[in-house]
Amino acid sequence: MEKTRIVVAGPRGRMGSEAVKLVERTEHYELVAVVDHKHGGKKLNELDGISSLPVPVYDNMTVCLTEVKADVLIDLTTPEIGMEHTRTALQLGVRPVVGTTGFTEENLRELEDLCKEKDLGCIIAPNFAVGAVLMMKFSQLAARYFPDVEIIELHHDQKLDAPSGTAVKTAQMISQVRTEKNQGHPNEKETLQGARGANFEGMHIHSVRLPGLIAHQQVMFGSNGQTLTIRHDSYNRESFMSGVKLAVDTVKNVNTLIYGLENIID
Repeated sequence: MEKTRIVVAGPRGRMGSEAVKLVERTEHYELVAVVDHKHGGKKLNELDGISSLPVPVYDNMTVCLTEVKADVLIDLTTPEIGMEHTRTALQLGVRPVVGTTGFTEENLRELEDLCKEKDLGCIIAPNFAVGAVLMMKFSQLAARYFPDVEIIELHHDQKLDAPSGTAVKTAQMISQVRTEKNQGHPNEKETLQGARGANFEGMHIHSVRLPGLIAHQQVMFGSNGQTLTIRHDSYNRESFMSGVKLAVDTVKNVNTLIYGLENIID
C-alpha cells in the first residue's frame, strides 16, 4: 500500500503530540514534516520527548508545503492559526484534516469554495472521539421525541473557547429535527447574569471549566414524568486518534468540505 505523506501542525501540543504518535504507529502513514512556530530549522527528534524521527520542523506552513511533498495536513492548533493553515494547505494542493474548533460560518463557506475550486477534500471535526460523535447522533435521534433539552459540556481549564465546538455542533444537529422553542417558565429571570447559560434556539448550553477534566458532555432531555441523559467522556487525548485516522483515510477520497465526523460515520 502506498504510504500517505503527512504533515502535523502543533506537534508539541497535547493533541498534536498524540497525532505524531498515531502517524508513527500506522504502517501506511509517513510523517514528512511538522510545523511549530518556535522551532523552525530543527529536526523533530531534537524536541524533547516527542519523537525519535529526524523529520524537519518548519515555522511557516507555506514554506513547509512548498518544500515537502505531502498528501494530508493534520492541524490541531487554534482557530486563527488553523484557518490560516487550512487555507494555505488547500491552495497548495494538500488535503487538511482539522481538529480545531471555533470556525465561523464565513470561514466554512470560504473553505467550501476553495475545496470546489481546487477539487480537494477537507475534513473539519469539532470532536474526533468516535464516542462523542455517536453521542451527537443519538441526541439528534432523541430530540425528535424530547424537544426540551439542555447541554452541559465540561472541559479542562485551559480550553479557550466556550461553549465547545462539540456542544455547538450538537445543538445545530438537534435544531435540524427540533422546532425552535423557548424552554422553561415564560417569566423566568436570571438573578445572576449567565445562570441559564448560552441560548441556542431556546436550548441552553452550559460550560464547565476545571482542572482534572479532559473533554466531557451530557445532553439532558426532559418530558412529563421522565428524563433521558446521553453522556460521553474522554479520559485522555488518545481517545481522539481513532477519529483522526478515519478522517485521514477518508479525506483522500473526497473533493469537498466535510464539517463533522458524523458525516463519515455510517
